[in-house]
Amino acid sequence: MSQARPSNVITLKQALEMAEKHGYATGSFSPRYTPMILPVLRAAEKSQSPAIVQISQKELARYGITPAEFGEEFYARVRGENITVPIVLHLDHTKEMGTIVEAIEAGFTSVMIDASEKSLEDNIAASREAAEYAHARGVSVEAELGMIGTTDFVETDKDEELYTDPREARYFAEQTKVDALAVSCGTAHGVYMVREPKIDYGRLQAIRALTPVHLVLHGGSGVPAEMMARAIALPGGGVSKVNIATDLELAFLGALGREERLTNAECKALGPESLELGRAAVERTVADKIANFLGSKGKAAVFAG
Repeated sequence: MSQARPSNVITLKQALEMAEKHGYATGSFSPRYTPMILPVLRAAEKSQSPAIVQISQKELARYGITPAEFGEEFYARVRGENITVPIVLHLDHTKEMGTIVEAIEAGFTSVMIDASEKSLEDNIAASREAAEYAHARGVSVEAELGMIGTTDFVETDKDEELYTDPREARYFAEQTKVDALAVSCGTAHGVYMVREPKIDYGRLQAIRALTPVHLVLHGGSGVPAEMMARAIALPGGGVSKVNIATDLELAFLGALGREERLTNAECKALGPESLELGRAAVERTVADKIANFLGSKGKAAVFAG
């Protein structure tokens, strides 16, 4: 980054401390296409809500985007739109340290190392390495423990073994010093077609009781609002960050009457009318999530105190 970071672009740790303290969750929105960063920021500003703009390593590859390109568009829009609410630029699920290094150089204020498919000790080693590197550069780190499913597969009666173990969570947090932990407790990535969303509140509470790190729920798309509200409001602090990705892309494609996803280049090549249709749909979706799902509308004000 050639310019100083705007003061309202904060770290994930700063964002989640306030969310946990004031009883709401911060939405982590994946625009997936660089032209869709703008409506996410606009919705956050109009709602006076803190927000996280994120993209994962897989999405970078799938949509044909570099961390530098995503970061450049993010900062251009934050400055150009005079965004004042607290915003985090986050790298979601990432397996490679090289991508984490690239993202930090591009001005990301938070990164996620996902070594959840590895053994506990290997996950700890990879997460610790990422945390040490990022913290030395003033960047927050999220990790994952347990494996969060996908809705592409029919749920089996053996998914329990993929859930996060509360005692392992305490050990993991102590060993890695990460700022946030994505936990597996029943939600899944994608759209719920073949299985019903559920949240194991007892497991969430047990993890919360044993570990001080902020808790993250992936797979927020399609989870009923009342279910999410209960997870956020758990005694002692519940879920502080919720990832929302699929809902945004479905809104965008639906507005264009399309089913097949685009590449980022194809999205940028859309005509002005199509782009505005898509942006309006994404902005409405983000605003709705902020008001009716996350409880974060108007919460930008808590940062002023």
